Amino acid sequence: ALMDMHTMALKTEIHLNEKVRDATFLHNTTMFAVAQKKHAFIYDDAGVEIHRMSEHQDIFQMQFLPHHWLLSTIGRAGWLKYHDTSTGQLVSNHRSKMGPCDVMTQNKSNAIIHCGHLNGVVSLWSPASSTNLVKMLCHKGAAVQSLAIDKTGRYMVTGGADSQVKIWDLRMYKETHSYFTKGGVPASLDISQKGVLGIGHGSRTTFWNPDALRFKVKDPYMGHSLNGKGPVESVRFRPFEDVCGIGHNKGISSIVIPGSGEPNLDSMEYNMNPYQDTKQRREAEVRSLLDKLSPDMITLDPDMVGTVEEGDHHSRLERHQQLEEEANQKKLKDGEVKPKQKNRMRGRGKIKKQLARKKKNIIDENILKLREEREREKARRAEKGDDEVQTQAPSTLKRFFK
Repeated sequence: ALMDMHTMALKTEIHLNEKVRDATFLHNTTMFAVAQKKHAFIYDDAGVEIHRMSEHQDIFQMQFLPHHWLLSTIGRAGWLKYHDTSTGQLVSNHRSKMGPCDVMTQNKSNAIIHCGHLNGVVSLWSPASSTNLVKMLCHKGAAVQSLAIDKTGRYMVTGGADSQVKIWDLRMYKETHSYFTKGGVPASLDISQKGVLGIGHGSRTTFWNPDALRFKVKDPYMGHSLNGKGPVESVRFRPFEDVCGIGHNKGISSIVIPGSGEPNLDSMEYNMNPYQDTKQRREAEVRSLLDKLSPDMITLDPDMVGTVEEGDHHSRLERHQQLEEEANQKKLKDGEVKPKQKNRMRGRGKIKKQLARKKKNIIDENILKLREEREREKARRAEKGDDEVQTQAPSTLKRFFK
C-alpha cells in the first residue's frame, strides 16, 4: 500500500497474493521496488508492474542508493547484488559466505552497505570490491537483529539477540558504550536527522537524546508502549518533521517526538522538496540522472574522490611496501611478531646456506679484485683474436684457416 502521510489518505493498494518482505522507493515516489517471495518487482504509484528483476531471488532486505541509482538486495542465499535502475543491468554480485542475511542498511555519507549476520558479524560492502571492506564482530554468540547509522556516518548502532544495543565509532571501528533493552530484543533501530535514537523492543519503543551516541546516558528521552498491538516490527522517523512511525501487528502508528526532525529545509537538495509539482519533479529526475555517480567511486573514505593521485603505479607500490616494512620492523622491535621462516627445500634451511644467502649481495675488496681480474682476462682474449684460435686448433683443421 502507498499512503500520503500528510493527509493519511490511501493512494495505491495492490494485492500480490504472496508474501512481501521489504519495499523501498527508487529515485522518487513515482516508482518503488518490492521484495516478494520469489523475485523483486518494480511498480509505479498507480500499482502497475513495470519490471521484474529475475536475478534477485528470495530477497529479505533492499536498499536504494540515490546518488548512484543502485538497488542493492540480499536474501536467503547470502548474495549481495547491485542493480542499476537507470540501465536495468546487474552491476555486481558478492557472496557474503555467512549464510542468510535479513539485516541491511546504508551509510548515507559514503554509500557503503552494512550487513548484519547470524554469527554476530557486521560486514561493510562496496560494489567495486568482491570481498568485504571491513568485518566487525559486534555481538559474540548472538545474531545481529537491527542496524542504524547516523547521517554523519560517524556512529553505527547495532542491536543483537542478547538484548544489547551497542554504539560503534566508525572512525576507529571500536565500541564506545552499550545499552540493555528490557521486554525483548531490539528488533528495529533508527536515528533521526537530529540524532535521536529510536529502539523498538517487544511491545515498547524507547527514544534516546542525541547525546546518547557520543557518551552513555543514564535515562532515555521518551518511551511509548503498544499494549495489545503485538511486538514492534519497525521504527522509522519522518524527515523534516517531529514524527516517528511505528509498524506492528495491528498496522501502523505515529507519535510525536519533539526535536527529532530537521527544521531547515533545502529544496535544492536531491529529492528533498515535498511541495514540488510535476514539472519540478521531471527536472529533478533529469538532473539526478545527469549527476549519477559511478559505482567505482563508492569507497570508505569519501574525501578520497577528487584528490590527486601520487605518482605512477610502481612508485605507489614501492611506497606501500616501504610502509609495510617499517610497520613490520616496529612490531619486531616491540616483540609483537616473530620473523616467520619460509619453508624451503631439503638442505636449504641449514645454517651454512643461510649465511651464504646473507653474504650473497655483500661487496668487499676480494670480490672487487676478482671482478677486475675477470675484466682484464676478457680484454687479453680480445686482443689476441684469431691468432690464438689458430695456434690452439688441431693440425687437421689448420687448412681451413688459410
